[in-house]
Amino acid sequence: MVLVNHSYYPELKPSIGISGLQGPSRVREKQEKERSELQDLVGKNLHVLSQIEGVDLEMYKETVLPRVLEQVVNCKDDLAQYYLMDCIIQVFPDEYHLQTLEILLGACPQLQPTVDVRTVLSRLMDRLSIYAASSAEVLPEFLQVEAFTKLSSAIGKVIEAQVDMPAVGAITLYVSLLTFTLRVHPDRLDYVDQVLGACVKKLSNIPKLEDSRATKQVVALLSAPLEKYNDIVTALTLSNYPRVMDHLDNGTNKVMAMVIIQSIMKNNTHISTADKVEVLFELIKGLIKDTDGADVDELDEEDFKDEQNSVARLIHMLYNDEPEEMLKIICTVKKHTMAGGPKRLPFTVPSIVFSALRLVRRLQGQEGDIVGDEVQPTPKKIFELLAQIIEALSAVPSPELALRLYLQCAEAANDCDLEHVAYEFFTQAFILYEEEIADSKAQVTAIHLIIGTLQRMNVFGVENRDTLTHKATGYSARLLKKPDQCRAVYACSHLFWVDDQDDIKDGERVLLCLKRALRIANAAQQMANVARGSSGPVTLFVEILNKYLYFFEKGNPQVTSAAIQGLIELINTEVQSDSASPATASDAFLASTLRYIQFQKQKGGVMGEKFESIKL
Repeated sequence: MVLVNHSYYPELKPSIGISGLQGPSRVREKQEKERSELQDLVGKNLHVLSQIEGVDLEMYKETVLPRVLEQVVNCKDDLAQYYLMDCIIQVFPDEYHLQTLEILLGACPQLQPTVDVRTVLSRLMDRLSIYAASSAEVLPEFLQVEAFTKLSSAIGKVIEAQVDMPAVGAITLYVSLLTFTLRVHPDRLDYVDQVLGACVKKLSNIPKLEDSRATKQVVALLSAPLEKYNDIVTALTLSNYPRVMDHLDNGTNKVMAMVIIQSIMKNNTHISTADKVEVLFELIKGLIKDTDGADVDELDEEDFKDEQNSVARLIHMLYNDEPEEMLKIICTVKKHTMAGGPKRLPFTVPSIVFSALRLVRRLQGQEGDIVGDEVQPTPKKIFELLAQIIEALSAVPSPELALRLYLQCAEAANDCDLEHVAYEFFTQAFILYEEEIADSKAQVTAIHLIIGTLQRMNVFGVENRDTLTHKATGYSARLLKKPDQCRAVYACSHLFWVDDQDDIKDGERVLLCLKRALRIANAAQQMANVARGSSGPVTLFVEILNKYLYFFEKGNPQVTSAAIQGLIELINTEVQSDSASPATASDAFLASTLRYIQFQKQKGGVMGEKFESIKL
């Protein structure tokens, strides 16, 4: 009886069809209300039908569903057909849909061309996906009925039949199918790739998507495997993944590339082979080089920095314990990033350099054995590669960053006991300093970096070390501002006295540096007196005093208590001559230094005796 009653509803539906909705507003509202009431009645009727005791799977399959679908197909109103199909999907149990999938899908091509079959199929797949996720026990049923094959075939037929279906509609269907596949067959990557391939086929006539809704669905399609597997390595095995990305516009391609990088960082995923790195960089190519049609001038500076910093972090996630494979990874990254243009290199080159230096540390002391036709990676070979990479950066130009990286490489070469390699890196650093770094503040920073790095080097012979220290002291004395000159020159004193190297303890040259710094400080004080009418703070003198105290404690025989005494008296004289000035930070610095001397005098022992002769 319910089936008989139900058969009248499709006949009633056209009676208030679309044609009746063209009248005045009040009439149209009345007809809309009647349509809504009729929909409720139809829905309730199907719901009652689903609740009748005795309507089991067999009766549903043999009698109920065929009769209902027959009535749906015979009804020629597109809205009625859509609503009835939706009701069937919503009110009957999921397991019934699964076991009658072929029958239900078979009705879809028979519906009116204007019926929104896309939404019908999407809702069906969504329900089945939720059902599959509810319990592992139901998954064998999906395999038994070959649900994926049937759904995939049905979608293909619908898209083929509806030639006017917009791209967003087809992609939405593939998103639902992929969601279903990832829930029901997460281990079948061939199914996942098949769905992506079908999407590529649909988009084959559309080089770049311009519809924002379609673009959003493609992003959802590409994001689904990342969210499911939490592992970009899995996505890298999908041959159609990059082919789908190629259809995104430049902006969205970058967004998707950032999603991929964020997935890698979030899940701490390490990409461990050069082949996978190659595929990965193909996926994120929108970030590492300018794509065709991209307007470089329109790039937002902050967004660009965020993107390039993400790429830089990504490089540190590319790692393999095997030196041979790690070197291949570095070469692959170099190939892609060097093609990224000068604007990107300052972001990416440091990551490549430090990744390569990490490999150098692991290979420290190895000369490289020839195995077959392959020469094993050695520090020397990697340093040659690093020289090429940093040279590209210095040509950008980004000389200050390149200088820092040359010094990092020099220190690593020092640890590998490669004197000539370390010397070459220092040479390149000095060339950059001489020819490229013109800003006075940048020069100050650079010379202190050079001095600090050189002070830690122990690989150089006497000749090479003398050459480099002579260069460093010479450049220190030629800085623009006198205070900067003074500080750089007294910093050079550490180049001639290194605690843990007995062969680098030249007390005389230390004293020469300190005296030279003192002369420069005097000159600076005189210039301040001319400019301001007062001698100004005594900070430089106090800083030099602290250097004297350091070398005095370290046992430098050239730095005597008499020299310290004379410097203290000079400082006191300068302070008294400028007594009208309010207390400054330099006064506090001096007071702290004098307290330290007093502390050493009172401490007793050998050090107390040394400081005893200094009068405060």
